[in-house]
Amino acid sequence: MQQILTAPRLLTGRPDRHFSPGALLIDGGTIAAVGTPSEVEYQASPKADRYDYPNSTILPGLINCHVHLAFDASPDPVGALRAVPDGELLEAMHERAHQHLRAGVTTVRDLGDRGGLLVRLRDAIARGETVGPRILVSGAPLTPRGGHCWFLGGEVDSDAEIRARVRHDAQVGSDLIKVMGNGGQMTPGGPGMTDAQFTPEQLRLIISAARSVGLPTAIHAYTTGTIAAAVAAGVATVEHCTFLGDDGAAALDDDLADRMAAEGIAASPALPSGWRRMWDMLGPERAEAIADRLRWLRHHEVPLLFGSDAGVPISQHGDPVSTLELYEHIGVAHADIIQLATTTSARFLGLGEITGELRPGLDADVVVVDGDPLRDVQSLRHLRRVLRAGREPDGNS
Repeated sequence: MQQILTAPRLLTGRPDRHFSPGALLIDGGTIAAVGTPSEVEYQASPKADRYDYPNSTILPGLINCHVHLAFDASPDPVGALRAVPDGELLEAMHERAHQHLRAGVTTVRDLGDRGGLLVRLRDAIARGETVGPRILVSGAPLTPRGGHCWFLGGEVDSDAEIRARVRHDAQVGSDLIKVMGNGGQMTPGGPGMTDAQFTPEQLRLIISAARSVGLPTAIHAYTTGTIAAAVAAGVATVEHCTFLGDDGAAALDDDLADRMAAEGIAASPALPSGWRRMWDMLGPERAEAIADRLRWLRHHEVPLLFGSDAGVPISQHGDPVSTLELYEHIGVAHADIIQLATTTSARFLGLGEITGELRPGLDADVVVVDGDPLRDVQSLRHLRRVLRAGREPDGNS
């Protein structure tokens, strides 16, 4: 079945390529043609279904590179997680995944599975048994005994345990390895944000073990020392990437940022949808330091990915626009925000030949919104249609 979508604007995901007016030809679950309406109609079957969207924009589905479908975004997501059995948790993960899809996010990278539940959900979606976003699954993050997020099941101490855990994650079908390089704020009694959880030698072992089974590694890292050790070991993405010193103050390292840019190591700031509330709690000086860090990363041309840390207490599932507003707040052009949340995120997740752009041969992961997101990012809230590989989520109009 073919379908033609037309609108006054079509954004391919690349700032240098858009159409006004534009049209998209979808054949089954794949993009068959992109261009002006006359160009696309010429290539379509006479029986193709046609959908016209006046005053709207067609663009690629968004890609959220840092979510936690196991967490419910309540004030105590850890307590809620530990209290729920696997069957109920899987159902909740399914619904949260749908929340992202209904909000225009057609791909999510989950960085904290429990017991392989997300592998089951991912595979059910891939088989077409249910509609949901594409899911990249990290498995339970590697953490020391009693370390940050130990309750997800990824505790390792010895080199042998590290190798065994990485092999296990690969065998059950994980798409990447997640490692907790520093502690965090959500694990009761666990290490703090500036505490290193692994030595540089252990990080090298984790990343090399992952590479040996064909998997990239993402590291949860707040401190400059942990970021430096991970970059030296060849990590793929640095989550949070706050460049803090051991005392919690900013410790920006220009040479390290330049190395990340040169080696194509992306930063995923994972800033929550409730960033305004977080900044109010931190106060204007610390909030501005976060904004300055993001501007500094952009100045050094470190690739930035879109991620919202959805599931933590101040970041709701299915609210991508609030996090994208932060990039608008720090002065990122709207075209660059769209690119960051689509083509750039796809490329650094290894999905550039599958999704993230409106281009023939890629999956038909498509969003139609009222208005023009190149003028106002708020238009991304006004969804007319969402397609994931050409299929609509239940209840989508």
